[in-house]
Amino acid sequence: MASKTSPDKPQEQVIRMGEFGRRIAARKAELGLPDPPRNAGTNRTESKRALLQAIKDAGGEW
Repeated sequence: MASKTSPDKPQEQVIRMGEFGRRIAARKAELGLPDPPRNAGTNRTESKRALLQAIKDAGGEW
């Protein structure tokens, strides 16, 4: 038996990630929240530096 406070058939809600990102960005702008600074990367290991360079060489941005 279903709860009297919930519907018999739960409704599905789908949120598209692109739309979600736009809504978050708009809300941050509305509130005047700044973007946090990026990590300077001064303590990165050699393997991490190599990984980030490989991403950059492949045309990606991290």
